[in-house]
Amino acid sequence: MKVWLLFGLLLVHEALEDVTGQHLPKNKRPKEPGENRIKPINKKVKPKIPKIKDRDSANSAPKTQSIMMQVLDKGRFQKPAATLSLLAGQTVELRCKGSRIGWSYPAYLDTFKDSRLSVKQNERYGQLTLVNSTSADTGEFSCWVQLCSGYICRKDEAKTGSTYIFFTEKGELFVPSPSYFDVVYLNPDRQAVVPCRVTVLSAKVTLHREFPAKEIPANGTDIVYDMKRGFVYLQPHSEHQGVVYCRAEAGGRSQISIKYQLLYVAVPSGPPSTTILASSNKVKSGDDISVLCTVLGEPDVEVEFTWIFPGQKDERPVMIQDTWRLIHRGLGHTTRISQSVITVEDFETIDAGYYICTAQNLQGQTTVATTVEFS
Repeated sequence: MKVWLLFGLLLVHEALEDVTGQHLPKNKRPKEPGENRIKPINKKVKPKIPKIKDRDSANSAPKTQSIMMQVLDKGRFQKPAATLSLLAGQTVELRCKGSRIGWSYPAYLDTFKDSRLSVKQNERYGQLTLVNSTSADTGEFSCWVQLCSGYICRKDEAKTGSTYIFFTEKGELFVPSPSYFDVVYLNPDRQAVVPCRVTVLSAKVTLHREFPAKEIPANGTDIVYDMKRGFVYLQPHSEHQGVVYCRAEAGGRSQISIKYQLLYVAVPSGPPSTTILASSNKVKSGDDISVLCTVLGEPDVEVEFTWIFPGQKDERPVMIQDTWRLIHRGLGHTTRISQSVITVEDFETIDAGYYICTAQNLQGQTTVATTVEFS
């Protein structure tokens, strides 16, 4: 009986091995208390920190893409440098990539509607061509992509191009001026520029006072020299006024610019400072009446006048005359006085009432009024 029992256990053991594919452990002893416990190991592990791109620094200054190319001979192209020096007489062709391109170039070419300049818009690029160039064409040439919605367009600051071109011409170190004398107004609240620009990049330029004769140093504090603009007065004051000129030297040659009269402006910029005064505020029937509107302002700022008067609805005939002149208010201070006068002849009852004057400049407008009664 014991033999048959052992034989049965042996058959069960072999059957289990066939099913699991593993050999059952033999003579397996019981585990001791605490055996097979995992022992802790003190191992230092550096935590992996994911790299995060600084989005703020990437977005704070968008990259500007230059879209300008200069067309050279034989169909070659190159990106123009910040400044170019070309001989007068050469043809300049610039192209800027984009279906809608805006252009800026020296105002001289626009003032005289110069036929030497051609600006065209092609399907994929804008094209500017200047033929028979002269030293007077020296200046900044720039372009930009226009982002348009209907008829409203704005400049795409990320897609622009520019180059400053010096057109060198024999005997001309300075960019020619249409006059032999010019006026520069010194405003206490903004920079003033003496625009003596040169046509040779390497030219040495100095600023001089006519009387008393002396060189005015560009010390970088009060006055700086900018080759694209001229001598810049950073903080103009009354001591800077007088007659000045520039002197340029290059290649063993020297030249003197035109003269500039520097005038100090006493009136700060802003809306017109306006007053109104009637020749009489009580007028008898048949008399003439005049109302004067006066503005004191900056010498180079124009003023426009408009009137509203009692007889306007009845189409009452009146005379309106506008004038202006420069006045000196001591210590060399210069002011522009602009006046408008409205005159009514043969005064009637319909002429009695408020006379309203509105003076306007680029800074804003001012309205003043006075009453004229029928006596």
